[in-house]
Amino acid sequence: MNPILYRPIIAAALAEDIQHQDITGAGIISEHDHCSAQLIAKEDGIAAGLAVFKETFLLHDSSLEVTLKKADGNQVSNKELVAELSGPVQSVLAAERVALNLLQRMSGIASLTRRFVDLCAGQSRILDTRKTAPNLRVLDKWAVRLGGGMNHRMGLYDMAMLKENHIKAAGGIENAVKKLRDFHDDAVLIEVEVTNLDELKQALACDVYRIMLDNMSNDEMRKAVALADGKTPLEASGNVNLDTVADIAATGVDFISVGALTHSVKALDYSLLVQ
Repeated sequence: MNPILYRPIIAAALAEDIQHQDITGAGIISEHDHCSAQLIAKEDGIAAGLAVFKETFLLHDSSLEVTLKKADGNQVSNKELVAELSGPVQSVLAAERVALNLLQRMSGIASLTRRFVDLCAGQSRILDTRKTAPNLRVLDKWAVRLGGGMNHRMGLYDMAMLKENHIKAAGGIENAVKKLRDFHDDAVLIEVEVTNLDELKQALACDVYRIMLDNMSNDEMRKAVALADGKTPLEASGNVNLDTVADIAATGVDFISVGALTHSVKALDYSLLVQ
C-alpha cells in the first residue's frame, strides 16, 4: 500500500501519544544515547502491519534504522525475531507504543481472517465489513487482505448497498433499485440485502451486482443458491463465527461477510526489547 494512505494515521497517533515531548524518556536518557532493539513475536500468527511499524519509527525519527526480518502476510512463531532497530534511545522508546499498537491490531485481524479462510477450504471467500475502528479502516481492511480475506466496500461511497431500512423507506426492493439507477445512471454497483426467499426472487429479478442473505438458516441458503443458479453472487451475513463458518461455506454461497474480523479484534502479542 502507498504510505501516503497511512502516514496521516501514524502521524495522528504519534501526536496523540507524544504531543510536545516524552517526558519520561527526556528526563532520564541523553539525546546522544543510542541502542539496538529487537521485535519478538510472543505467539503464533500472521504478521500484518510491519510496513506500518517501520514507518512509525521513521516518521518520528528518520535517523532510526529498522530492518524487517519477516514480510507482511508471513507466518510468525512464538519467540521468533521479526525486526531489528537501532538509533537514539529516546526515539525508540517514544514511538514504541504507537508502532506496537498498530502492528498488534493488524496482526490480530490478519490472524483471525486466516483462520476463517482456512475453515472455508476454498468454498467461499471471506469478506470484511464497515465495522472497523474509526479512522483505522485503511489499516483494518489491509490486514484482512494480508490474512487472505477480501474487502467489502470501503465506505458508503464505492458501492450502493440496500439494507432493510433503505428498502422500507423506498417502498420495496424493485423501487429502491430503480431509484438508485435513475439517480446514478447505472454508474454504481448495487448490493441488496434480503431476509427470505421471496425477497431473494425480487432481488434476482433486478439483476443487481450481489445479494446479501441476512441471517438465513443454512437450509434457506442452500435453497437460495439453487434459486440464484450462479447468475448473481450471494453473500451470507449474520451469526458467522469460527464454529459456524464451515457449514455456511458448504451451502454454496460465494461470499461470507464477518464483522468480527475488525470489530472484536484480539491483538497478536509482540515485544520490543531494547538490547
